[in-house]
Amino acid sequence: MAPPIPGSGLAKGLAVTLRTMTRKSVTAQYPDVQPELPPRTRGVIGLFEENCTVCMLCARECPDWCIYIDSHKETVPPAAPGGRERSRNVLDRFAIDFSLCMYCGICIEVCPFDALFWSPEFEYAETDIHELTHERDKLREWMWTVPEPPALDPRAEEPKEIAAARKAAEKAAAQAAASAAAEAAEGEQQ
Repeated sequence: MAPPIPGSGLAKGLAVTLRTMTRKSVTAQYPDVQPELPPRTRGVIGLFEENCTVCMLCARECPDWCIYIDSHKETVPPAAPGGRERSRNVLDRFAIDFSLCMYCGICIEVCPFDALFWSPEFEYAETDIHELTHERDKLREWMWTVPEPPALDPRAEEPKEIAAARKAAEKAAAQAAASAAAEAAEGEQQ
């Protein structure tokens, strides 16, 4: 391999600069013209409160400690007669301080119940820094701006959860059909 010619790196850099200087620049006239954002844009975090079980994983894993969660326990009556009462956590407060958030997305990734989602909205500037702490009602409003997930690749294999559920349903249907056939045969014999 031949040694590089002295100054060739400088020439390549100047060539890139000249090419860039000769292109026509395009300026988007924001806010009159809204930008077209990529589908995976990280704007603001939305909360789907019904899925939140107050497991606190998002708050524990947050490197900035910008998620505040308060809850209390309630006892739930037994589901079946003779059962025992259960206790469950009830969400009192869920807030994210966006003045501290670094938009890493760890909270969204670790949530096992799909309660947090990225919204592409980015226009939520405030004049007072204290108003950047969004409580659960404001986080719920952001859920309306969360885009639908992309469609699955039709050539992809079926997810393991769906395959297991389908197999269990087929097995239950087969057992139900077998028991119905056995009952019908028993009824004919009598």
